[in-house]
Amino acid sequence: MNELEVKGDWNIAKGKLKQKWAKLTDNDLQFAAGKQEELYGRIQKVTGETRAAVEQAVKEASATSCCK
Repeated sequence: MNELEVKGDWNIAKGKLKQKWAKLTDNDLQFAAGKQEELYGRIQKVTGETRAAVEQAVKEASATSCCK
């Protein structure tokens, strides 16, 4: 999968996460390689959800948009 496909898949996952938690902004959902922990922390801070709930939501949103 090339970089453009990965970016497209992340955009789909972002949309699904925004549907789940409307408070999230594009800045909250900026993804950079190697910064997964920071991403989870930002989502957790905005939503007030547990770490496990955030990880599960990201996993579910990503699973349905990638890995064709």
